[in-house]
Amino acid sequence: MYSSSATDMDKHALRQLIVERLAEDFDVLQRAAQTAYETATHEENVAENKYDTLGLEASYLATGQARRMEEIRQALGLYQQLTLRDYDEQRGIQVGALVTLEAENGQVQWLFLGPEAAGLKIMLGECLVTVITPRSPLGQSLLGKFEDDEVSIVVAGVRQVYAVTQVV
Repeated sequence: MYSSSATDMDKHALRQLIVERLAEDFDVLQRAAQTAYETATHEENVAENKYDTLGLEASYLATGQARRMEEIRQALGLYQQLTLRDYDEQRGIQVGALVTLEAENGQVQWLFLGPEAAGLKIMLGECLVTVITPRSPLGQSLLGKFEDDEVSIVVAGVRQVYAVTQVV
């Protein structure tokens, strides 16, 4: 599927790409939150009756965006402080590991076990790397595993089995 292997990947470059993406997301969200706040507090959006909810809706939106901005700010800080270590064959997979998994059907995927930002997808060279955290079922299953181990998780009642083919 891909010609690259995990050993060709640079975890430091990956972390930098994650930091850049989080910073971009933060900036976009900050502008959107400011717009929602301005909409919520604009004099034209003062409710004229109980059915006039534009200002209230904008307020809810601004609150949600502010909460998401704080989540991104925290994730950004964690990645900026994340110390990347080489794979330790005694400890197994830990946060900061770049893992290659192969499904039973032969499909290969690259995962980065990060402290936050689960679901983030980053192109590193020709490879698509998905960020997962130890809070996810797959992340929990990977912690402490080693190359050539198998991990299995149940998704929607279906057991999925993966082989850990490489860890960086």
